[in-house]
Amino acid sequence: MAPQAVHLGFELHVLAEGPDVSAVTAVSEAPVGDYRDLDALREFARGKDVVTFDHEHVPTEHLQALIAEGVNVQPRPDALVHAQDKLVMRRAVERLGLPNPRWREVAGVEELTAFGEEIGWPVVLKTPRGGYDGKGVRIVSSPAEAADCADWFTADDGAARSLLAEDKIEFSRELSALVARTPGGESRAWPVVHTIQVDGVCDEVIAPAPDLDPAVAQAARDTALRIAEAFGVTGVMAAELFETPGEGVGFVINELAMRPHNTGHWTMDGAVTSQFEQHLRAVLDLPLGDTSPLGERVVMKNYLGGANTDLYSMFPAALAAEPRAKFHAYGKSVRPGRKIGHVNVVAERGESVDSLRARADRVAALIRDGK
Repeated sequence: MAPQAVHLGFELHVLAEGPDVSAVTAVSEAPVGDYRDLDALREFARGKDVVTFDHEHVPTEHLQALIAEGVNVQPRPDALVHAQDKLVMRRAVERLGLPNPRWREVAGVEELTAFGEEIGWPVVLKTPRGGYDGKGVRIVSSPAEAADCADWFTADDGAARSLLAEDKIEFSRELSALVARTPGGESRAWPVVHTIQVDGVCDEVIAPAPDLDPAVAQAARDTALRIAEAFGVTGVMAAELFETPGEGVGFVINELAMRPHNTGHWTMDGAVTSQFEQHLRAVLDLPLGDTSPLGERVVMKNYLGGANTDLYSMFPAALAAEPRAKFHAYGKSVRPGRKIGHVNVVAERGESVDSLRARADRVAALIRDGK
């Protein structure tokens, strides 16, 4: 978001969890503080025009306290809670009559087993709060495996907690519908994209989603826009979806994220207005930008921590291998499986999806593997 803030003439400050995190190098001020500490949040928010987020884990009660003290928080906690708590999200989606998987709140092994026996195994067990990139998610395939989940019903502080159990959806692929909305109610949607996950982590995005039924694409955009309006979302929101051809509207809702999202990183080089610029416009209640793609197809390829620990040593080879590729390095230390950057490639006229994916994969592999 920082480069876009500079381009628009705004000053962006970040509350950083440590002095060496990557965001510190990107902004003019980055005081160190704990987002779970209300006093730290109060101090950081003092004098700011608007406070927004790059993750959903700030305690809801802290945000409500800031608002009560006159801080302009966007999105508001009443909207953000639908991304913070998956049980709250499932109930709200059900009230709206939108496509949910079969689900249930379960308070122990007996209730989890009863749900699995009722709808059929396997089922998916999720922690309502705190999970991401496959964390806090478990596939449960039998009563015996349900019994092994007993410790999941105890939170880190020792308190009993309920979990979310869902039907394990048989889907053809994963989709993402990215939208943005201002406090005044203006909203825009980008094309629906195909997202490819590896080990629970987003690996690749193809925009727009190839061969997607136009009616399904329109329904997905309309669903995301309806959610944003109903929840009072401000800023960027991603609705992650499972495509289910031949069933209902052709998809079910998986999860929501109320912030710029990995599935929208293609917009940085592949759309008239990137998700990061749009988020800034939205939280400041400025008119939203055009979301049209800049090419027939765009591929975003993440590169995760791998064999190469000296990423920049491979930049000359990677840049030479694909001059049309755009590289985005996050300035993070390398750890196996950690998202440390991505590559965007916009299709040349008439280029096939397979060719585009191969080009993006080639340069990401050079950086990741060092060869």
